[in-house]
Amino acid sequence: MGDRILQLKKEDNKPVHPTGPASHLNVDEIASIVNESMKTNVGRVPREIMEVVRADVLKRLENSTVGISGANVVAAEEGSIVLVHNEGNISLVSLKDLHIIVAGIDKFVPALEDAMSVAKLETVYATGNYVTSYINVISGPSKTADIEKKLLKNMYGAERVVVILLDNGRSEAQEECLWCIGCGNCIVNCPVYNAVGNEFGFNNYLGGRGVAMSKFIENDEKCFESGLYKCTLCGLCTINCPVSIPTNDIIEKMRKSSQLRPKAHEKISKSVIEKDSPY
Repeated sequence: MGDRILQLKKEDNKPVHPTGPASHLNVDEIASIVNESMKTNVGRVPREIMEVVRADVLKRLENSTVGISGANVVAAEEGSIVLVHNEGNISLVSLKDLHIIVAGIDKFVPALEDAMSVAKLETVYATGNYVTSYINVISGPSKTADIEKKLLKNMYGAERVVVILLDNGRSEAQEECLWCIGCGNCIVNCPVYNAVGNEFGFNNYLGGRGVAMSKFIENDEKCFESGLYKCTLCGLCTINCPVSIPTNDIIEKMRKSSQLRPKAHEKISKSVIEKDSPY
């Protein structure tokens, strides 16, 4: 629902949290977005908004033959994809003739047991619940062998399941950056993120980890623009991270290796060199 609201918003539609992408918008703002984009006259009532958006999405899905989703975890041993959601939306796209799953190479864990542990851990740290409404495990196309044990595909679900593995700078990234399970607990506790919002980070990579990832996805300049020097290095992100990503240490090391400095820093540095004083 949140992602769809941001799609309808079109401009300034960067998410603010992995599991609550539109949580910065109040009901009045959301109703205005829906009415303007869909030419409706929905009231400022959450259920009314939900029903209008749901009807529109279901109508668009009626004639589609391809569904696209991401993946929360990929179990290497079984080759299974684990999808975590509350709304049932992923179940709908997984029933299309072709289901395309786009997953970062950092989503891999050794086996399905590990994948389920990650799914539960993500849910607890993101929402406080033990499990979400839906946890789907997809290990291949829909099939049945109930007629004389003859294997037939495309029973109720997808006839083809295609997995696209995305690198996009991940193979060059510092290993700890790839531990992230996407719960968003780091930004909830980040003093900088709570002050300036999603301008601290890079694209959908929010907060300090987004700053770190921007270096590998783009370059040093993008890392600088994403907030390399906004971080206070307080370490609250690391303390509240379920997998203990040392984001503050990573950013501190990046500052040391970066050739870019804020103008105020350059002025102080120049003053120290020329006057032996920062003033």
